[in-house]
Amino acid sequence: MILVADEVREANAVVALETTLIAHGFPTGEGVAVGFESERRIREAGAVPATIGVLDGQIRVGLSGAELERFDLAARKIGPRDLAACVEQRAIGATTVGGTLAVCRAVGIRVMGTGGLGGVHRGFPNPPDVSADLGELARTPALVVSAGIKSLLDVPATLEVLETLGVPVLGFRTDDLPLFYSAHGGPPVPARVESAAEGAEIAATHWDLGGGGLLLARPPDTSLEDVEPLLEEALAAAARRNVKGQAVTPFVLAFLHERSEGRTLTANRELVVANAGLAAEVATALSASSR
Repeated sequence: MILVADEVREANAVVALETTLIAHGFPTGEGVAVGFESERRIREAGAVPATIGVLDGQIRVGLSGAELERFDLAARKIGPRDLAACVEQRAIGATTVGGTLAVCRAVGIRVMGTGGLGGVHRGFPNPPDVSADLGELARTPALVVSAGIKSLLDVPATLEVLETLGVPVLGFRTDDLPLFYSAHGGPPVPARVESAAEGAEIAATHWDLGGGGLLLARPPDTSLEDVEPLLEEALAAAARRNVKGQAVTPFVLAFLHERSEGRTLTANRELVVANAGLAAEVATALSASSR
């Protein structure tokens, strides 16, 4: 049911990548390019990429170039609850952060790179929408590198839920939580780290204490400070069109890419690749420490 590529199985330092970014996070063709560039950046830092998705009735951990390109076609958005159904129905399944983490837990991968973490949607409890990313992160002993929490969400509420779940949130050379497109402006982070090695040390100690996942928040290099008004427009448009649940994020991203004349698309692409590179540095540091 789970097929792990030989390269991934034999590697000491591995970084998991999701496939929802490829299938739903970018315009057609762009996601595949970001996937390839993320894998290249991971290899450049001395680790092995393990892009995860469902193909031909199997959960695949590590994809060839041709396999990765299949996710640019029609693919289901797959969270933890959806994995079994997708496998048995032999659908193409693009894993979310939560879906990817569920597979990481099954095969023992300790580091993941992504764009932004899901969380509590604005207006909770109406709609009563909380991403499965949070629960899966709490139960999976893995460190996730992201540009903070998706800014279309209720970021302070999500941070509170992460505290309740016992998930450490570390700011990478920052004292406040990045807001995905914006480098600053979020709530204060509980702890700051200055290097990938320091993040790896904290993760190893957290796991020694029986803890689950951690979030390492890296500010984007290109900071867009004027996105909030566009976000509000996008969310209002989603509400008018009755866009709900897993469809909200891809709808909002497409809206932002269009209305910002591509600025958010460029920023999104850059931060995803940069996060993959930092995740690889953490993975190699963990491997060197042998903890």
